[in-house]
Amino acid sequence: MTKEDKVLVIQDIKDLLQDAKNVYIANLEGMNALQTSNFRRLAFKGNITMKVVKNTLLQKAMESMEGVDYSEVYATLKGNTAVMTSEIANAPAKLMKDFRKKAEYPALKSAVLDSVVYVGDDQLETLANIKSKEEMIGEIIGLLQSPIRNVLSALQNKENASDKAEETTEEVATEAPATEEAAAPEASAETPAAE
Repeated sequence: MTKEDKVLVIQDIKDLLQDAKNVYIANLEGMNALQTSNFRRLAFKGNITMKVVKNTLLQKAMESMEGVDYSEVYATLKGNTAVMTSEIANAPAKLMKDFRKKAEYPALKSAVLDSVVYVGDDQLETLANIKSKEEMIGEIIGLLQSPIRNVLSALQNKENASDKAEETTEEVATEAPATEEAAAPEASAETPAAE
């Protein structure tokens, strides 16, 4: 690879990392061609960008990035390396975890999510369980709606109880004059007897 080619590849990697909030570095070394192809296809379907890179060029690209400190990741740049980026923080971790139900690889080398660094394959479970921004917003909305639903339900129950009370009052009021009329003839029947 010529010096010019290396410069172009480094720039390509920088472009990949530039706007990425979630960067995963994986080891695909133990995967055969079919597994790698299947993994790439699944990544594409999951809106995960994946690129196999040379470690030295990846490190140079990371060193030239502003705003994110990748220095903790450099020690993991050994062997076969693939960089994955995704808008959804846990998507690459879930993909790797699911894929490993049938294969030993890919293995997680490291990940950087919103400037937080995770190192080692033992972090895969943690990363897979991280809630995405969308999931967190959904949960917050659900939590906010819950008290509103309770209040609306209580108000509706109160309104239903109030309607039933009004119906009962109307029934009593309708029955009450009939009871008084029934009582009035008895009183008039008693009056003549008293005379």
